[in-house]
Amino acid sequence: MLYLLLKAGISAVIIVAVSEIAKRSPGVGALVASLPLVSVLGMMWLWRDTHDPVRMAAHAGATFWFVLPSLPMFLLIPAMLDRGAPFWLALTAGCVLTIALYLALTWAGPRFGLRL
Repeated sequence: MLYLLLKAGISAVIIVAVSEIAKRSPGVGALVASLPLVSVLGMMWLWRDTHDPVRMAAHAGATFWFVLPSLPMFLLIPAMLDRGAPFWLALTAGCVLTIALYLALTWAGPRFGLRL
């Protein structure tokens, strides 16, 4: 239980740090947010829990493929905001786009030999 609380606490600190840094400097906040901190921590915790190189390789490979469908969201949201769309509409549209692209990847990926 302590281990789960530690993982949750570290994750929360990262999220709070990103939001506080972004208040002062949006660019630096974006840089910190774009770092694969969650992925690296997840891999460290997975390795600590399993010591399974096959599982780790599968996880790292799948993470790469699942990052790709999330990237267009970071183009759609600023494009909509620049055109005067309300924040919540732009965020919702970005999330819907990402979900649609995730679904497309999980459908199409295995048909092209991706192990997700």
